[in-house]
Parts: sequence; structure tokens; C-alpha cells
Amino acid sequence: MALTEETRDLLKKVSTATLATALYKRGFRNQFIQGVQPVSKPKAESMVGEAYTLRYMPAREDLNKLEVFRDHDHPQRKAVNECPPGAVLVMDSRKDARAASAGGILVTRLMQRGVAGVVTDGGFRDSAEIAGLDIPAYHSRPSAPTNLTLHQAIDINVPIGCGDAPVFPGDVIVGDADGVIVIPAHLADELALEATEMTAYEDFVTERVRSGQDTRGLYPGTDQANLDDFVMWRADRGR
Repeated sequence: MALTEETRDLLKKVSTATLATALYKRGFRNQFIQGVQPVSKPKAESMVGEAYTLRYMPAREDLNKLEVFRDHDHPQRKAVNECPPGAVLVMDSRKDARAASAGGILVTRLMQRGVAGVVTDGGFRDSAEIAGLDIPAYHSRPSAPTNLTLHQAIDINVPIGCGDAPVFPGDVIVGDADGVIVIPAHLADELALEATEMTAYEDFVTERVRSGQDTRGLYPGTDQANLDDFVMWRADRGR
């Protein structure tokens, strides 16, 4: 199921924490990509796009010499040039940041092609340069500029694990200041709607708690009086 612009716009305005709760209610407990963080301060809106994947494996030295990077069909280079605009390139780097999954030039290429973001459970080289680019990027930590022999890019757009989360091509990736979560493609539309409703109530609760109200009966909303107040709050704010 393709990601619609309506769903994309809704998901840009909800948090990964809210989506994690909505997924947990459906029995999904391992969709948050563990151990990754934004390279730079995320924008107000979340990163959203369909997953396009790249898988690394432990390198075999005779197959991963420096010359392989001259081949434009090298899986890493091919992924950068084929990841669709609006998608998120997600890389399985075996949770190993000793060797870079990509660097400033390749991430710049992704940005120029209109890719929505890039995620690795390894690391990036040129992380300071990437932090200045207009593309969301997530990794575990900066990587050594060399150490090219540790990883070998092997597969494009296949099911992968990234930070212990299962990622299938076409799954919807959402990233914010807390990290990155993976939404199974068939659930994206309903989760976007549910998370939007949850976000409205959470904003109402936050406003009330800041004004001094007790959380009992408010969060979660078990007191009907609070639910009635929420209805009026939404009407007043057009939400």
C-alpha cells in the first residue's frame, strides 16, 4: 500500500512516542529502531517516508577492495542513486559504527535527489558536514573515515533489521528528536489517524497539567468530566 500525501502530512505532526503506543496496542513491540539518534537537531515536523533498504554484511577482503567503489552498480552507490524521492534510505549496518555506512558526499546526493531522510544503525563519516545538510539523518555515532573493509554492501531493497527493528521495503519510517520508528505499510493510514487523535488529547492534557491539574482521571482519560472538557477544548482550537 503506497503512502498517501494525506497520511504523510498527518505523520509529520505526531511523535514516535505516540506511534509506539498505537503500535503496542496492536501487539507490535519491536518497531522502534534502537540506538540511533539524529545527527542534527530535527525540524519541527517529523521525517516521514517509505523505506528503501540497503544491507551490509561482514566484508570479505578480496571482494571489498577500494576499487569496487568505482563501480556505479556497487550496492551502496546504486542505493543512493535509486532511492526514490520522498523515501527514506534505511541501512542495516549490523549495529557496528566502526566503519561508515555513508559520508557527506553520498548524503548530499540523497538530499539533492529529494530523498526524505537516511537512517543507519551504524555510523556516518563527515557527521559535522551531514549535520549542516537539509536532510534528516540518523546514526549511532560518528564513524572513522577509513575502515572501509569492515562492511560490505550486499543487498538493495530487501527486508532488513535496523537497530533490532524489522524493516520491509515500503514500510513507513517516521523520525523525530527521540529517534526512528517503523510502521508496517498496511497500518500507516489508520495509525496516522489514531496518532493524530492521541496527539490532540495529549496536548490538552499537557496544557491542563501545566496549569496545575492532577493527572488522575485526566491521563489516562477515565473521568468523563475531563473528556467533556476535551471536546470543548478541541472546538475552541479547531482541532
